[in-house]
Amino acid sequence: MQQFNVQGMTCGHCVRAVTQAISAHDPAAQVQVDLAAGKVETNSHLPPERIVQLIAEEGYSASLA
Repeated sequence: MQQFNVQGMTCGHCVRAVTQAISAHDPAAQVQVDLAAGKVETNSHLPPERIVQLIAEEGYSASLA
């Protein structure tokens, strides 16, 4: 599992946007978002740098936890 700290997520739309951004590039990935903690956890096979980039493209600041 890869874990990321994500800033800027505030609602269910944010959760869906981040989840869909990762799933669009790795359909088999499981994505879990902890909105209150600002954490995203995934078993995606994408490199961490790519996941950070995908989250950033949705408008959120992300870093590997």
